[in-house]
Amino acid sequence: MDFHCTLCHRTYPPDPTRIRCDCGGALDLRGAPTLDPAQIRRDDYTLWRYRHALPIPPDVPPVTLGEGMTPLVEARWGDLAVLLKCEFLNPTGSFKDRGTTVLVTALAAAGVDRVVEDSSGNAGCSLAAYAARAGIRATIYVPAHASPVKQAQIAAYGAQLIPVPGPRSQAARAVLEAAASGAVYASHVYHPLIHAGMKTAAYEIWEQLGGRLPDAVVLPVGHGSLLLGLAQGFAELGGQMPRLFGVQAAACAPLAAAWESGAADPLPVPEGKTVAEGVRIAAPVRGRAILEAVRASGGAVLAVSDAETLAARQRLAHQGFFVEPTSALAVAALDPLRPRLEGTVVVILTGSGFKSIR
Repeated sequence: MDFHCTLCHRTYPPDPTRIRCDCGGALDLRGAPTLDPAQIRRDDYTLWRYRHALPIPPDVPPVTLGEGMTPLVEARWGDLAVLLKCEFLNPTGSFKDRGTTVLVTALAAAGVDRVVEDSSGNAGCSLAAYAARAGIRATIYVPAHASPVKQAQIAAYGAQLIPVPGPRSQAARAVLEAAASGAVYASHVYHPLIHAGMKTAAYEIWEQLGGRLPDAVVLPVGHGSLLLGLAQGFAELGGQMPRLFGVQAAACAPLAAAWESGAADPLPVPEGKTVAEGVRIAAPVRGRAILEAVRASGGAVLAVSDAETLAARQRLAHQGFFVEPTSALAVAALDPLRPRLEGTVVVILTGSGFKSIR
């Protein structure tokens, strides 16, 4: 098992304190363990039921808050039957907990006592919580315009909260400066261990469907960690890969723009304001990999407007599901995607409505 650079192809030992290649490239985890259904711990109702498929030594105690095994609930969207994967019911209110539990477990085992992160909110909330659970000091840099509710949640866990004026990218620059001073950058964007946790969502969907894969999965996409994790997890399960449909906000949609033009890499776009702050990412680090995964699955990337997103959020709430605007991107895309959706369709609801004041 090693870390492999996606740019220069250099390899490194799987050191959890390393997040990037010396050339600046993102790292992938190669040679990691994969799922063996016979080894699932049926009496564990967290994602650690798949421990044998996670890159954590068996003698290392997990840093856990009970994440995973979120409900898969039947619903309807007009004439379309869907299954809603309620990731907003994870311990800190978002899917980010899947990656964070694995990453913080590895960091704690390595003796790390201080971490930094940049986040529009959910990843920062997750890291702050799991760092607190592990007794690790955390400093979270957030865009000053991030949801006040998410900022309050981060601070409540005891993390140092640093709002950064300007666009989302400014917070990313600030955290790199902080990491240069010696703290470990526990990045939900760069760190390859994040995807190891995200793939467990695919395992759960497979289990919840009685040992079969869905035909399509629709989800919001910013940096794409969940989409890439799902693609990895579904690939381990064999069979026909579900069609993956990534949804972006029209005000900031570099992947959708690339999809429409047939480009291999995200296209330059302005970091426009959007109610879907969780995907306000103008330059996704793993953009090429996201586009490759979507193309290989037979899916697509599309963008929806804020007006469509907010209308879909309200419509979903009237069915009893309260999510933040970023989550509502996925259901907002169901109407334009309707001609392409057949069979078993899973929609990922990524973050709780309690995280947003809108």
